[in-house]
Amino acid sequence: MAFSEFEAKKIERAASEFLEDRRPPVEIRPKLDLDVRVSGQSVQIVEIRPHFRELSTIIESPVAKATYIKKSQRWKIYWMRSDLKWHSYTPEPESRSIEEFFAIVNADENSCFFG
Repeated sequence: MAFSEFEAKKIERAASEFLEDRRPPVEIRPKLDLDVRVSGQSVQIVEIRPHFRELSTIIESPVAKATYIKKSQRWKIYWMRSDLKWHSYTPEPESRSIEEFFAIVNADENSCFFG
């Protein structure tokens, strides 16, 4: 089930604020960038960079994911571990809003999202 138009605008606004704060400088973006993807009830932050050997191939690496649970009206927060599977972010497994999710990822107090 996709987000309503109101929810989608709210996510877009929060994502724009996060990216404005977290994206690398413009001159670096061809080599390293961040973006936000929305799919179903999930919002995913991805790191974008060219493949280290084949520069024309673009690689997207997941950084963080939040999945909206309508019943509890909470966002479950996940991070991608080295096993390439999503794991609950145990320091703060849920957030009350999408803005709070982006704030948690931006702070990255445990270096789980950006290393």
